[in-house]
Amino acid sequence: MGVECEEEFKHELTQKTERKSLARDIGFRTLAFETRILMKAKLNIITFVALISLAASVRAADGGDSAHSSGGGMQEPIFSEFKDLKWDKILPDLGGNSPEICVLHVDPKTQATKLMIRTPKGIHIRKHWHSANETHTIIKGIAKFECDGKRSELGPGSFNYMPAKMVHEAWLPADSLTFITVDGAWDVNWVEGPPSAADLTK
Repeated sequence: MGVECEEEFKHELTQKTERKSLARDIGFRTLAFETRILMKAKLNIITFVALISLAASVRAADGGDSAHSSGGGMQEPIFSEFKDLKWDKILPDLGGNSPEICVLHVDPKTQATKLMIRTPKGIHIRKHWHSANETHTIIKGIAKFECDGKRSELGPGSFNYMPAKMVHEAWLPADSLTFITVDGAWDVNWVEGPPSAADLTK
């Protein structure tokens, strides 16, 4: 009986040891498995965040182009009939004889301006200059321009270009119409003062 009890005790001890070893092994495996799951979860989260960031970056990069391609943020087109244009007197002191100006468009970013000037009566536009580069396209009438001692006569459809700050003067006939552009804000800087009634012509 003693030998049998001893053998049974050893057997039971061995089983307990094996069960502990198995439990420990299972615990290690479970911990390793949970660690892998956690790492995969973290990796998936990092990947997800990265994808969101990439998508946001792409949208931001395309933002400017989409404004041009889809119309978002793009300026609206303008269509104006001549009869609907609003005119202001350039030289109010001349009353009804004053040349008149109509500003057609001003770029909100660059202040580049497109405008027209018409003359109810012929006038000599005294020497002056502009801060921006300027162009003239004659629509109606025959105008004369002078700069650097050279005078040119331009009829309908004719064009000229005046660099910024270049002093020039002009003689515009009655009932003339001129289309003007400047690539910056429109201004007029008179060299010898603005035209007066003495500068009116027939």
